[in-house]
Amino acid sequence: MCGAELHSLPEGVQRVARVLQAQGHAHAPVMLDGAARTAQEAADALGIALGQIAKSIIFRRRSDDAAVLVVTSGDRRVDEKKVDALVGKTGRADADFVKVRTGFSIGGVSPLGHVQMPVTLIDRELFRFDEIWAAAGHPHAVFRLRPQDLERLTGAPVADVVQGVA
Repeated sequence: MCGAELHSLPEGVQRVARVLQAQGHAHAPVMLDGAARTAQEAADALGIALGQIAKSIIFRRRSDDAAVLVVTSGDRRVDEKKVDALVGKTGRADADFVKVRTGFSIGGVSPLGHVQMPVTLIDRELFRFDEIWAAAGHPHAVFRLRPQDLERLTGAPVADVVQGVA
């Protein structure tokens, strides 16, 4: 993207595209015809395995009200006890909290381009795949990357944060 075509994209997607461009990432956001509010919808739309979707889950840390972002593989469930052991006690984040802290609506939360930097953890299960896809700031927008790119772009640690995986 050279920049001019960004203006026709939703604001959240523009923010993500600017971050990707500034970091020299090879793949710009793609707008899907249908919504991809869930990992399954995104996987179906892209014709890929559910696990290749890097879903962004936001929690609310109780001690300081910070947003905690867990980027996990689409076929896994976050283990909140594992997250709490790493970042402190968390609770569920409602839609208003997510929108204010990230700048994105639930269903389009990107792992980067947040209006306020969250505490971020990356699920190690994403590294099972050579290629993954993440939300790009809107329920219809996604972008392609490798798990290593996600680690580099976010600067976040890779951790065991899911249920049922030894």
